[in-house]
Amino acid sequence: MVLNGLEQTDKYDRLFKGKRIGLITSPSGVDNNFNSTISIFHKKYKLAALFSPEHGVRGDIEAGALVDTYLDPYTGVQVYSLYRKDSKRLTKEMLDLVDIVVYDIQDVGTRYFTFINTMLYALEDCANSGREFAVLDRINPLDGVTVEGNILKPEFKSFVGAYPLCMRYGLTIGEFAMMANDQMNFNCKLHVIPCEGWDRKMLFPDTKRRWVMPTMGIPRFDTALLYPGTCLFEGTNMSEGRGTTCPFEIIGAPFIDGQKLADEMNRRKLPGVLFRPVHFKPTASKFNGEKCEGVQIHITDYGSVLSVDTGIELLFRIKDMYPGKFKFLPPYKGSTRQFIDLLSGDDAIRNEKMDRERLLDSYRQESAGFARTKAQYHLYGG
Repeated sequence: MVLNGLEQTDKYDRLFKGKRIGLITSPSGVDNNFNSTISIFHKKYKLAALFSPEHGVRGDIEAGALVDTYLDPYTGVQVYSLYRKDSKRLTKEMLDLVDIVVYDIQDVGTRYFTFINTMLYALEDCANSGREFAVLDRINPLDGVTVEGNILKPEFKSFVGAYPLCMRYGLTIGEFAMMANDQMNFNCKLHVIPCEGWDRKMLFPDTKRRWVMPTMGIPRFDTALLYPGTCLFEGTNMSEGRGTTCPFEIIGAPFIDGQKLADEMNRRKLPGVLFRPVHFKPTASKFNGEKCEGVQIHITDYGSVLSVDTGIELLFRIKDMYPGKFKFLPPYKGSTRQFIDLLSGDDAIRNEKMDRERLLDSYRQESAGFARTKAQYHLYGG
């Protein structure tokens, strides 16, 4: 059986016994019987503080909404926000409450997932304050081998990309913590509680574990597998399916002809996917209440899907088919960068002289280099 780090904590009691623990977690922090990390640590150890990422520790905060400090109603433990307007950091006052900070959130192996940047900032903050940091490792549902996309460029750093990872990076969260701690010279006293029984070639269905939504926007494994490519549509005037039951699987807009787009995409014979025309009316986010057409991406073979290639092919096809209607969103208020640039890690997608094939070739070169670098931090074989 494949076990996550949470299910291995009994072997590492010495790290937690007698220490004041600060826990960074979310609703995905559960064991395979759905016992939460919060309740497990509250019963076994001295849980001194909860630190909340985006969406809150109980998942009751919508995407992008700021999180307040509050008392957790189930344990009475104080929750401190790591998703504040002024900062995403652990403060001195927060760190004074604890001896060790523990991180347990299910990752999805994709650079834009804000939880990994919460982990990165907390790792650095613990290093600067002399606190220990522990990651309860979890399997990468997208496998630990496949690497796709470009490497984030330094001038495009943000909270949707704070470290030079590829879009789909083929590491567990524990391996990423080791990599960042080493390459950023944090020198934090880092502990990774490993998984057991996981081969890095495994996709999530191979593990026989139960899927728990990492966020409400990623309701099932198919969504997670497409997310490294289709999340890019958040930087455009296309609906990425938020406000439907299939976010990041449905892409469309009121100006799209779904049948024509599906036919165009299926002619490209992309590995592991088929495109179906859909009509939909989002109940939230872009085009709320408006009739839209587009495509739903159906996965036919998990092992052959190239998520980033699929997203880029679809984006460029729509861009070519609907000139003047398809647009990249302008920068958010207070930002100088367009959101597509922050997501994609550079401005190449917006470059009118950049064609799809040249872009994907550059991505493949960068991902091959990253794959070689990351291999030295692998904890698991396969």
